[in-house]
Amino acid sequence: MKYLPFSVASILLGTALAAAQAPATHAPAAATAATAAPAQAKVAVVVFRAAVSQTNEFQRDFADLQKKYDPKRQQLQALSEQVDTLTKQLQAQGAALSDAERASKARTLDEKKKQLDRDSQDAQSDFQTDMQALVNRIASRVGDVMTDYATKHGYTLVLDASQSQDSPTVLYAVPGIDITKAVIDAYNEKSGVPPPPAAAPEAPAPQAAPKPQAAPQK
Repeated sequence: MKYLPFSVASILLGTALAAAQAPATHAPAAATAATAAPAQAKVAVVVFRAAVSQTNEFQRDFADLQKKYDPKRQQLQALSEQVDTLTKQLQAQGAALSDAERASKARTLDEKKKQLDRDSQDAQSDFQTDMQALVNRIASRVGDVMTDYATKHGYTLVLDASQSQDSPTVLYAVPGIDITKAVIDAYNEKSGVPPPPAAAPEAPAPQAAPKPQAAPQK
């Protein structure tokens, strides 16, 4: 499924370290104060953009969003075809038209173009607003699931390995510390949303019937 690109802020977790920062319990004055051993760092990486976009809930809601804008998309396509038709007609018939007819067709074409530009910008703005709301909603929930997963498994730091200009670049990480799939699985289990139905396979193209062989000449 194709989807529009988006970026989210990189996520840094310090859940295990927070406990180590709690006030220490002091021994009696006569006893020697014990030195707390530093917590051992345990690092993981997550491709947060993929963790959001590959959840069952996001894919379901994104498909619904596309269906919502299908009528508008078809309307814009029809309007674009009208503009193309009027442009070709004006180019082909321009020499044979009177000045008044040519001016009338040119005015109609200009109005159609302006309408197409306005409607396209409005539709794009509305779609981006709805898309951003969807991303923010799912990203917030995925972040909560990721935090819970990191806490339970003792991670002290989770780095976002999404390749974007808005997040740090992780140049290398061994596959064993990538928790992206684990977070997606945990989110799907918590949300209870089933995976989207598989797309029906395309029917094979019909093959031409074999030509009958010519009878052998005697």
